[in-house]
Amino acid sequence: GTDSALARVVQVFGAAQPHSAYLFANRRANRIKVLVHDGWGIWLAARRLHQGKFVWPHGSAALTHPLNRAQLDALVLGLPWQRLEHGGVITLV
Repeated sequence: GTDSALARVVQVFGAAQPHSAYLFANRRANRIKVLVHDGWGIWLAARRLHQGKFVWPHGSAALTHPLNRAQLDALVLGLPWQRLEHGGVITLV
């Protein structure tokens, strides 16, 4: 829940920063939770894919991997967010 997700953020980062979001995925990468500090409080959202998996960074990059808004939007939809450039243009690799 919210308290355990916030405790994990505090453990890793020291505190939840205002206007920041923290994403968590389960081992199968078919569910994510997003903990957001909106400057007023903390809220938690969850999403589950019925087919496929969320594209998630592996190894040490998974611990702290910054995303821009376009990448976050793509990740939450289950799209390959790594293919988005800074301007939000999809580049086919």
